[in-house]
Amino acid sequence: MNDRQLLRYSRHILLNEIGIEGQQRLLDAKVLIIGLGGLGSPAALYLAASGVGQLTLCDHDTVDLSNLQRQIIHRTSTVNQPKVVSAQAALHDINPEVACIALDVRVDAAQLLELAAKADVVLDCSDNFATRYAVNRACLSQRKPLVSGAAIRFDGQVAVFDFRNPGAPCYNCLFSEDSQAAELRCATTGVFAPLVGIIGTLQAAEALKLLIGIERGLSGRLLTLNALDMNITRSTLGKDPACRVCGGLIS
Repeated sequence: MNDRQLLRYSRHILLNEIGIEGQQRLLDAKVLIIGLGGLGSPAALYLAASGVGQLTLCDHDTVDLSNLQRQIIHRTSTVNQPKVVSAQAALHDINPEVACIALDVRVDAAQLLELAAKADVVLDCSDNFATRYAVNRACLSQRKPLVSGAAIRFDGQVAVFDFRNPGAPCYNCLFSEDSQAAELRCATTGVFAPLVGIIGTLQAAEALKLLIGIERGLSGRLLTLNALDMNITRSTLGKDPACRVCGGLIS
C-alpha cells in the first residue's frame, strides 16, 4: 500500500482483526453485487469505502423517483439513468481507486456462472425469488460464498452460505423452490426506508469479514430483524439432505 492508502484505510488497519494484511486482502478482492436497489446501495457504498478492489454491479433497471426514498446510492439527478451507471458514478466519488464494472443487463444462468467464478464473494441484493434461486445455484456450482439479504415492510433478513464448505446449507434449504412462498414486492407492499440500509450494511459487513478471513459471523446462520420493535434473532441453518439443489453433495 502507498501512503495515501495507508491514510485512507488507517481506521481499518488499527483493528487487530484486520491490520495491513487484512486491508491488503480487501484491496485484492473482487465482489459481485446482484441488484443496486435498497440493499445493494448501502452494501456497495461500504464495500467501496472499505477498499474492495473490484466491484461488479449487475442490475437491468433504471432509477425511478420512487426509488430515492431508500436507494441511497442514487440521486435525483440520476433519475431515468441505468442504476448501475448511477451507482458507478457515486462509488467513483467515494473511492476512485475501486474498479467498478457496470453490467446493465438481466443476467441469465450462464452469465451468473461466469460472473460468480470470477468473484471472491457474491452479494444477492435482488428482490425476487427467481433471481435468488439462480444466484444460489451459481454460487454453489462455483463454490463461492454467498451473502443473501431481503427486506419488506418492517422485516429483514441476512444469511451467509459459505459454499467453500461442502457441508454448508444453501438458500434452497431455507426457502425451497417447491414451497411456492408468496413473493412480496416493495412496489405493492411498501418497505421502511432505514430497514434496507440496516440489512444492506450487514451484508457488506459479512462480505468484508469473509474476504479478510474473519470466521466469526453469520456463516450457516440466519439473522432476522423486525424494525418496528427492533427484535433481532439469530438461528442456525441446517443442510437439508433432501434439498434438490445441494442435497446430493457430500458433506
